[in-house]
Amino acid sequence: MVQAKENQGGKHSVLITGAAGYVGSMLVQQLAKRDDVARVIGLDKEPMPDMIKDEPKLRYIQANLSDGTWQKQLADEQPDIIIHTAWQIRMLYGHNDTTWKWNVDGSRALFDYAFATPSVKRLVHFSTVSGYGAYATNTFEHRFKEDEPMRETEYLYGVEKAAAEVELAKVVAEAGERGPQVAVVRPAAITGPRGRYMRIRFGLQAALSGQLKGGIYGLVSVLVSLVPATKGWVRQFIHEDDVVDLVTMLAFDPWQGGRMEIFNITPPGEPVYAPDMARAVGKKTLPIQPWMARIAYFFFWHGTRGKIPTAPGSWRFYSYPLVVDGTKLTNLWGYKYQHESFDAFYYTNGRYESFVPKEALRHKDA
Repeated sequence: MVQAKENQGGKHSVLITGAAGYVGSMLVQQLAKRDDVARVIGLDKEPMPDMIKDEPKLRYIQANLSDGTWQKQLADEQPDIIIHTAWQIRMLYGHNDTTWKWNVDGSRALFDYAFATPSVKRLVHFSTVSGYGAYATNTFEHRFKEDEPMRETEYLYGVEKAAAEVELAKVVAEAGERGPQVAVVRPAAITGPRGRYMRIRFGLQAALSGQLKGGIYGLVSVLVSLVPATKGWVRQFIHEDDVVDLVTMLAFDPWQGGRMEIFNITPPGEPVYAPDMARAVGKKTLPIQPWMARIAYFFFWHGTRGKIPTAPGSWRFYSYPLVVDGTKLTNLWGYKYQHESFDAFYYTNGRYESFVPKEALRHKDA
């Protein structure tokens, strides 16, 4: 197989979509440090964030992947590596067609560009484990593998990610031997010191720990003074540093495997169960039934018109187990995860630990 080739005087040009987002901005920052990278092109529908605005290797393009304007702006760039992280994760209340256009149609436009641009040799696409679906028939013991079907039919995030994978597979099949090597990564919940302390937003840890303040968010903090937990609630977490490092490996290292490879990315070992999550935020659990979670999610979604991201179908991921097997990446590429699932959720070790308040520091090795 052909490896990702270097250009621009023997150096790489990397296109990162979603460059203003959580993962995308970290990739911009970390990849720009590499001596073999000449330029990073960041593309996002949002303005350039302060975190990367002073990066000299960065060219920033503000555009939506679905609007058809960015292709002309890339005409002279000739990227050889594309990393696709752009996604409207939070559903827009009452605007499902808009998120589908941005996410699925926008992804298809990027895939078409990647396979029509001869300079592109490697494409890394971010998907999600949510596509497997969280159902009452799932068990703690069964770990979903990459060859099992994407079964989600209601939670739009999982549905759209699965649809984008279908579109990517079509493009790969139609291209035959032409086009880049493709890696699809399906991450578990991504966390770490930057995710928890530099980008305070509505999320599991922020909600459980009471970091959300004001208005309806204050009500959420009151309601989770005890951690409501169903018997089937479990999570797997992957540390943000692991995400950046394994994506860097998939983008730059000699290729392993077939033309298109799919990887669940989550560390081996035990997932994080409800009592562990409660202990991590210094609280106790309050046992509830799945139907209670469903009613609460319905109320918050419609009562706040989507401001609290409890979209239809998401209640099942709070109620039933979904555990995946992330060993394929280690077996095929030799990647060794730095952080276990609970460690990623609980401790503050990592590249961005300097941004954690002193009173919140938790060192695993302390």
